[in-house]
Amino acid sequence: MSSEKGTLDGLRIDRGGRAKRESKPWLVPTALVLVVLGTVAWWLKQPQGTVVQTVAAREQSLGGAKTLLNASGYVTARRAATVSSKVTGKVVEVMVEEGMKVEAGQVLAKLDASNVEAALKLAEAQLGSAMAVLAETKPNLEFAERELKRFTELAATKVVSDSDLRRSEMEARALSGRVVRHTAEVEVAEKEVAQWKQQFDDMIIRAPFGGVVTTKNAQPGEMISPMSVGGFTRTGVCTVVDMTSLEIEVDVNESFINRVQPGQRVQATLDAYPEWRIPAKVIAIIPTADRQKATVKVRVGFEQLDPRILPDMGVKVAFQGADGEAPRAIVVVPKGAVRDNVVWVVRDGRVERRAVTAGQTQGDETTISAGLSNGERVVLDPPSGLTDGVRVTEKKS
Repeated sequence: MSSEKGTLDGLRIDRGGRAKRESKPWLVPTALVLVVLGTVAWWLKQPQGTVVQTVAAREQSLGGAKTLLNASGYVTARRAATVSSKVTGKVVEVMVEEGMKVEAGQVLAKLDASNVEAALKLAEAQLGSAMAVLAETKPNLEFAERELKRFTELAATKVVSDSDLRRSEMEARALSGRVVRHTAEVEVAEKEVAQWKQQFDDMIIRAPFGGVVTTKNAQPGEMISPMSVGGFTRTGVCTVVDMTSLEIEVDVNESFINRVQPGQRVQATLDAYPEWRIPAKVIAIIPTADRQKATVKVRVGFEQLDPRILPDMGVKVAFQGADGEAPRAIVVVPKGAVRDNVVWVVRDGRVERRAVTAGQTQGDETTISAGLSNGERVVLDPPSGLTDGVRVTEKKS
């Protein structure tokens, strides 16, 4: 009976022991890790926002002076010369090119001086001959003067006759006159040599002042003359401009000339560089008017010269009033960032639509007088469909 009971107990299933063997404590951490990885993968698949190009707004200071009058004119040089020769001659050498800087007295060109050189040598020879004749006459005069002195002493003792004394005096006077004449001939010959040397020097054309060569008008082999004598004769070798003498000439309508005063501050803008503001001031008002154009010429000088300023450039000037208020600042942004007085500002990865007060557009920049601060980043050429608050990715420039 007991054996059968033991057999039956051996066939019974122990459910408590089975539960203990199937317990797996690592399942919960694994599930948490899977949840985190899934969340990260889902976040990475989400769009990161539209890529936009941004630029920082920058501050620009404006003077408080008020513009009283606007006018236009040209850049001119107070010292500019077409360099020519004093005599007519053939050019044998030109030593300058356009754009070359020259100093005062620098040789620019040379003319054919063969005839002048020959005449100079002849004058020097004549001078040598005159000096030789003078050197020959002086000893004879000294001898005649000694003889006259001796005859004068002997005549006092009645040793020589009166006629011999008079003859000695005549010879001394004649030789003295010859010395004077020969001395004058030497002076004439010296002046003639100096004249031919000057003419020889005139065959060399030099710069009258320092500057820059702007045009080259003659070539070797051409004839040049200080005056126009024909279609095949040049009147100048080159044109030299003193770049330190550049200024502005403006024609102001005589109805508004009362707004211009000597020493008045001026803001100049070259047509070639419309974004560049050049400080200047009024030098003088020419005291005459053009009755045909009803204008008065005004000279305006640059406060500081720049290599970009060239003669005959067009320029616009704004005559400023007195500095009655403190300078104010404006913000400048590229004109592509402003559309209908609205800009898109990027802050913390999102865009913000902001209304601004746009001012004047000059070149590629627009001034903002209100609504935007210095350093704020705005979207350049905002894409269509951009909405307020949307997330964007910046591409800074």
